[in-house]
Amino acid sequence: MSRKAYMIGTGVGNLAAAIYLIRDGHWQGQQITMFGLETHGANDGAAVSDYEHEYGNQPLGNNKGFLAKGGRMLNEETYENLWDVLRSVPSEDHPGWSVTDDILNFDHAHPTHDVARLMDKTEGIRNHGGKNDYRHMQFNNHDRARLTELMMMPESKEEQLNDISIEEWFKNTPHIFSTNFWYMWETTFAFKRQSSAMELRRYMNRMILEFSRINTLAGVTRTPYNQYESMILPMRHFLEKQGVTFKNNIKITELLFADSPLRDKITVTGLKYEVVNTKEPKSGTIKVDPDDLVFDTNGSITDSSSIGDMDTPIKENMEYAPSAMLWKKATEHFYQLGHPDKFFNDREQSEWSSFTVTTKNHYLLDQISRITTQQPGHALNTFIDSNELLSIVVHHQPHFHAQKENETIFWGYSLYPRQTGDYVDKPFIEMTGREMLEELIGQLAAIDHSSDNIRNHVDEIMDSVINVIPVYMPYASALFNQRAKGDRPAVVPEGSTNLAFISQFAEMPFDMVFTEQYSFRAAQIAVYHFLGIPDKHLTKLHHYEKSPKVMARATKTMFR
Repeated sequence: MSRKAYMIGTGVGNLAAAIYLIRDGHWQGQQITMFGLETHGANDGAAVSDYEHEYGNQPLGNNKGFLAKGGRMLNEETYENLWDVLRSVPSEDHPGWSVTDDILNFDHAHPTHDVARLMDKTEGIRNHGGKNDYRHMQFNNHDRARLTELMMMPESKEEQLNDISIEEWFKNTPHIFSTNFWYMWETTFAFKRQSSAMELRRYMNRMILEFSRINTLAGVTRTPYNQYESMILPMRHFLEKQGVTFKNNIKITELLFADSPLRDKITVTGLKYEVVNTKEPKSGTIKVDPDDLVFDTNGSITDSSSIGDMDTPIKENMEYAPSAMLWKKATEHFYQLGHPDKFFNDREQSEWSSFTVTTKNHYLLDQISRITTQQPGHALNTFIDSNELLSIVVHHQPHFHAQKENETIFWGYSLYPRQTGDYVDKPFIEMTGREMLEELIGQLAAIDHSSDNIRNHVDEIMDSVINVIPVYMPYASALFNQRAKGDRPAVVPEGSTNLAFISQFAEMPFDMVFTEQYSFRAAQIAVYHFLGIPDKHLTKLHHYEKSPKVMARATKTMFR
């Protein structure tokens, strides 16, 4: 009972690690303390008013409506650790069910089948047959050859992709960037041409099962509500009932280490901290005993976010990601802890902006459904010729437990926020929430070929809006930044006696970042290592890239 675990960050990775300690390590909840800057991380979602203490120095408009900085697509077949852990967490909506039951039962009752995945101003929805129908990947033979070469590269030779961008890998066949495949791929997963070819290779292997159905996103598993309410809150409540201590508004500013003259042994002896978001900031040091464990979220994609409101654009937060700064300080002590600047010092590679729309009736939602010819809850719609590359996700309603029957909520994002809009003459990042919605209406109007175009109803739409909240995230795709072997630390670095990194910026073989699965997997690896549980007991991962049937379907899709 004397041994303790200190979790820096309260995202899914550390929540999962706490559950592994309790479930598989038979720890008591009282042994675990979790420190968080705030309660809403990458899997966020709440009423706008709930964000006030986190963005007290930034506008929140009329404080009405809801906000979600982003949304994640789960996958039933390849999120093995996630489903295993969430089977241990009780559902808060259905007594007797687990959270896994909650999500999968909902998803099976509401399967994703996107019929308006790609749209452009010339053809409208690209699903009417012909050469541009997005059922076709549109590869030429050079594209196929280079993509196959990337995917078939053995893991032992992955170093050949050190600091190589996707654009550089395909430099001799740039045609691929004008294909339906690329439009779908970049906006489904938030890749950019500047992103890491190494990460694209991992995705093509890990997600090869989804390659043949990427046009409908039939492999996307959706949660009943936003992911904060459907996943994070049940995990937090479960851990609180187990006796885990949550300390919010705590910023760990430095890891203190035992002396190691040869720099070959990593032992955390203390945590320096600050209490933030209070009128009287406090600071101190927490003593860490040699047998205690420290799990650090060494990077968060929602760090340093900026928020605007209906009539105020965001003011860019230039702060270096706080979670990565802690990691960066640790690298000053030990060479084997990676290079955080590769991920957090080039915003052009990683930035994008999102916006959340809340309306007081269903008029706008009905217009979008009419234009896209699909009901809410069917994945992602991308305006492929929009200058800022705009996409929207119209969720299954309601998306929040507190959402009123008359309200609707949906989300959108721009992958290139510094580009000027097509209908609002300013960079997307400089637009107010109102202007972002006007830009969206312009995109919808361009593909609306009905006699009563949506543009004829702008006043009616604007009257229905409760709030539009823009968010700028400088590090949203940082996990895809160009990198080399060694830029990410191992989950348990060589020589570490009590420090592990659990995040999208830790290194593991095979698995792919920007997924909750990656964080859950890192948590299991860390906990099992320190508790002496053999690797053979790690959750088994599927290797669909080794399945002849799956590979045959993928090959057929390449020529589709």
